[in-house]
Amino acid sequence: MDLNAIKSKLSSLNGSDKGGKKEKKDYTLIYWKPKNEGKYKIRFVPSKINKSNPFQEVKMHYNIGKYPIVALTNWGEKDPIVEFVSKLFKQEDKESWDMAKKLSPKMRIFAPIIVRGEEDKGVRLFEFSKTLYLELLSIADDEDYGDFTDINEGFDMTLTASKVDGRMGYNLSIRPARKSSPLSEDENEINTWLEDQPELLKERFKYTYDNLKEELQNYLTGGNEDEVTEVEEEEDDTVEFVDPKPQSSNPPKKSTKTKFDDVFEEDEELNDLPWEKKEN
Repeated sequence: MDLNAIKSKLSSLNGSDKGGKKEKKDYTLIYWKPKNEGKYKIRFVPSKINKSNPFQEVKMHYNIGKYPIVALTNWGEKDPIVEFVSKLFKQEDKESWDMAKKLSPKMRIFAPIIVRGEEDKGVRLFEFSKTLYLELLSIADDEDYGDFTDINEGFDMTLTASKVDGRMGYNLSIRPARKSSPLSEDENEINTWLEDQPELLKERFKYTYDNLKEELQNYLTGGNEDEVTEVEEEEDDTVEFVDPKPQSSNPPKKSTKTKFDDVFEEDEELNDLPWEKKEN
């Protein structure tokens, strides 16, 4: 037994060895978003993980916890919130549909960018909404611009962030430069930016299925009522409820517990959901 190695390991686990402490990750070098109102000049960079498309569409859970949660479906795995939403949409009452719309994962888009004036921070991931995404796709489809990520003849973009009363975050709009320009005059810098890029699904915290069920249970029981998730740009819900069985009289309103129990009573695979109490 190497006693020196044992001593070093013990010190590391006890936190007394400063050299063994885990280095805190600087997320400002991974993600970027406007911190204040104003104009920012950015440049979209060809993606390392998908050279044909710089945009990565990601489903996110909002309203469940204090911070946005990446849906497990992004990793090709089952997600209890997605399953719950699917069941709610099969119900024949407006209350279930309203809850389903609120809990449905929202699409957010991430893309690698360089922020002009902050080139020393390297490539970072810029998160934005479907609205801005459509604007960018329209620019790419415009024959006057085309591939604005091209390292030689692409275009810088002016991003304008403006505050909207009564809403958190900023409203974002974007405008391409009139003239094309190289990504950088330094070939080594370009090569570094093309290869050294953060990868979203490796950087974001991943919940387990059971952890996500617990988050949903806390939300349904009011455990997260005081917590707020910040979203820069809200998307309008486009799903409308149409009652398939109009009734002349109003049926008794079910309690929240009974409603959620009924949603899953037909699915044996989901009978272990935390909000469903089994009777002996």
